[in-house]
Amino acid sequence: MKIAVPIEENGHETIVSISFGRASSFLIFDQETNTSQLLKNTAALSAGGAGIKAAQVIADSGAKILLTPQCGGNAAKVLLAARMRLYKTEPGKRAMDSIKQFLQGELEELTEIHEGFHGH
Repeated sequence: MKIAVPIEENGHETIVSISFGRASSFLIFDQETNTSQLLKNTAALSAGGAGIKAAQVIADSGAKILLTPQCGGNAAKVLLAARMRLYKTEPGKRAMDSIKQFLQGELEELTEIHEGFHGH
């Protein structure tokens, strides 16, 4: 199973981004091989619809779990349609620490979906 986390900078010791759609990259952790890769968020600089485009990037990566502090409604629709499960993590936390928390069953599902930050 692959787990995705939006991150602030490239690198495995980076922190979780507060923004899903505008995160610079995603850390994709493969639980089966215990390996991770960095995936550039090509949607980060989009004029609009960054969350939807970022959701498609994550869906195309094969991830089935997303760990994020928050997620907009339109992005959540794309992710849920791809049969992904969303879990709430904290911004500023190391991405690998969030993954470890998830694997230990310590994260709750993300149920509070906001309407996004359109134009902000």
